[in-house]
Amino acid sequence: MPSPLFPVFLDLAGRRVLLVGGGVVARRKAEALLEAGADVVVGAPALVPELAGAVAEGRLAHRPGPFHPGWLDGAWLVIAATDDPEVNAAVAREAEARRVWVNVVDDAPRCTFQVPARVERGPLQVAISSRGEAPMLARWLRERLETELDPALGELAKWLGAKREALRTRFPETARRRQVIETLIRGPAADALRKGDFAGAEAAFAAALGQDATPRGRVILVGAGPGDPGLLTLRGLRALNQADVVLHDRLVSREVLALARRDAETIEVAKEAGTHHTTQQRIHELLIEHARAGKTVVRLKGGDPFVFGRGGEELEALRGEGIPYEVVPGITAAVACGAYAGIPLTHRDHAQSVRLVTAHCRNSIDTLDWAALAQERQTLAVYMGVQGLDTIRDRLIAHGRAPATPFALVENGSRANQRVVLGTLANLPERALAENVRSPALLILGEVAGLATELHWFGSPPIDAVSPTLAATLSSPSPTTAALTLAA
Repeated sequence: MPSPLFPVFLDLAGRRVLLVGGGVVARRKAEALLEAGADVVVGAPALVPELAGAVAEGRLAHRPGPFHPGWLDGAWLVIAATDDPEVNAAVAREAEARRVWVNVVDDAPRCTFQVPARVERGPLQVAISSRGEAPMLARWLRERLETELDPALGELAKWLGAKREALRTRFPETARRRQVIETLIRGPAADALRKGDFAGAEAAFAAALGQDATPRGRVILVGAGPGDPGLLTLRGLRALNQADVVLHDRLVSREVLALARRDAETIEVAKEAGTHHTTQQRIHELLIEHARAGKTVVRLKGGDPFVFGRGGEELEALRGEGIPYEVVPGITAAVACGAYAGIPLTHRDHAQSVRLVTAHCRNSIDTLDWAALAQERQTLAVYMGVQGLDTIRDRLIAHGRAPATPFALVENGSRANQRVVLGTLANLPERALAENVRSPALLILGEVAGLATELHWFGSPPIDAVSPTLAATLSSPSPTTAALTLAA
């Protein structure tokens, strides 16, 4: 698999760029290069009228005739845009030999740089690249962004650029300056510029300069969801883009972490059953330490921070130290795993209630109300229960839950490697052992789990295989011990 490209914006003002080709494609490239202030040299036997006119006006130079390696003398980069593949290949070879960056139009393997699709709002530019593999997709995305990005962003970018030195002088601390700029971007200053009210924007700026220059630390408790980055809320994404520091659990996916601001410090505070790498007390200390340093700290927790996530304990610690905080809810694992496995947590015919339970609660598994949990026509969603499945099975059956009650174990719920293991309460630990189920996994127990094979949807894990034993069970009059595995 090819490595990703390193995105960069080049300052070509006054620098020589060789453009080989004199046709329509070359004309389009020349327009963009001239707009960037490049010293453009076009090499080709003949030129389309627009290029010939630009030569006559002195806006670019012309090297007539077939390609000659000497044309590359003094060039910072080169674009080959002829309709002759052999000529384009020769340009690429010569550029590579001279260590000059080269782009061959519609020939990605010969390119050492790509020309991205661009969306421009004044000095603000958004560049889109598919590494040359799907240029039409990049263009489609550009069209989408053209309609969605406010035209006033260009004016806002120029206005903020003019205020940059004043902001640096008033707010020398980077964290505090970033906070103030974010209020300008999201607040009345941006609204005023959108309306053409420059006086209103200046008034908002004056108010911003009057704020306290001392950095204001705070903590944002964010639910990251179960793993699929598409399940992160918009508010959670906004918080990640504001973060100076991100303290995240081990189970927060890399895809979600990649959405954080690039220069944010990320700290894993790993905690898992049986092995507590970072104590809860130490997590409290880190939150307070970074917030007191004036930083915006995002405490990123898998699922929802208030569902078996100790979010309440962390807020108590922050409140006790006078640290400002806010909470961004996340999609909890029970909801996401049920949806991605095709299992409704409630159903008019099968379950009128849902109980969320953890098998590793602070006071141990023995404190659970097993008689209540064993009631029929309800769904149990058991978090972090992989290690205690035999106990769960035995306690529930002992308190009256039917051994034939269906279950679903959802491993890596919502992620690309999601697996769903189905069976009945009677064989719960054996099925988990046979399928080597590992954390993170959520147990869904109840009649609704039996609907997984009927309601799994396009894009959810397909049925991987049906064993001969299972096939015989499914064909029996009462398939109460049916078990199969769904694998991504």
